[in-house]
Amino acid sequence: MQEMDSSSSLYFGSCTGCSKTVWIDEKACRAMGRLFHHTCFTCSVCSKKLSGKPFYTVSGRIYCEDDFLYSGVHPPAEVCTSCGYLIMDMVLQARGKSYHPSCFRCVVCRQSLEGQPFSVGTDSRVYCISDYHKIRAPLCATCRVPILPTEGSTESIRVVSLNRNYHVECYSGAVNLI
Repeated sequence: MQEMDSSSSLYFGSCTGCSKTVWIDEKACRAMGRLFHHTCFTCSVCSKKLSGKPFYTVSGRIYCEDDFLYSGVHPPAEVCTSCGYLIMDMVLQARGKSYHPSCFRCVVCRQSLEGQPFSVGTDSRVYCISDYHKIRAPLCATCRVPILPTEGSTESIRVVSLNRNYHVECYSGAVNLI
C-alpha cells in the first residue's frame, strides 16, 4: 500500500471503491495497484478502514486481518509443501500440492518454476527441464557424457545399440572402430 503524494496535481484519478474522483485535498492511498479514498479502502466484512493496516484479498474482496484470519470468510489457509509454513496469499498448485510461488523451485539450481515448464523425477522431486535432462539423461557408452537435447530443443537424439546409448557422432565413430 502506498500513500499518495498530494503535491503532484489537483486530480489523482478515480477511486476503485466508489468510482468518484480523487482530488488533491482528499486523503487517498494505492493498494494492489489501485487507487482508493481512505474512507473507501475498507474491509468487505466489517467496513473497518484499512489504510496503513494489514489486509488480505481473496477473489477480489478485501479483508482486515481479523476477518480474514478468524471469521471463516476465507478459504482455510494451506500449508506450503516446500517450506511447511501457512500460505496467506497466492497459492500455487502443482502436482496436486500447494506451494508459495517463491517456494516452487528446481531442486538443483533453485530457479523459480512459477509459470515455467518443469519435470518430476522418480524421486518426486521437482526439476527445471534443463536440470532434469542433465540428471536423467542416459550416458553415452563411448564418451560417458550425458546425451542432452540440443540448444532450444526439448528432445534428445540418441542411438541405442546392444542396450547401450550413444551420441549420433560417437556411434558413427564406434562403428568405424569395429
